[in-house]
Amino acid sequence: MKRTDNQLLAITHLSQLLDYVTGFGGLILPLILWVSKKDSVLNMDEHGKAILNFQLSIFIYSLLSIPLIFLFGLGILVLIAIAILAFVFPIINAINSSNGKNVYYPLSLRIIS
Repeated sequence: MKRTDNQLLAITHLSQLLDYVTGFGGLILPLILWVSKKDSVLNMDEHGKAILNFQLSIFIYSLLSIPLIFLFGLGILVLIAIAILAFVFPIINAINSSNGKNVYYPLSLRIIS
């Protein structure tokens, strides 16, 4: 039987912010939490997939913006927008998940379904 743990869901969303400290922890820690708790925590599977899809999408968009840096400097603006989205939406979704609401990550590709 799965248990409800909205605090763990919120922590999983906030763990994405490790990217700003370590550069890569925002993908690894949510992956570990998702794999280890998806069968025991209610909604962890959906939240974990949403987080991983968002993190992978952010990575892909960042890679695609690198060539744009050399074309009119547009890539720098794209990277700034990506950084803002990657900072704001984990916080918003942590608040939503702790209140039992649905989460949404914009521009997220469905890589893991």
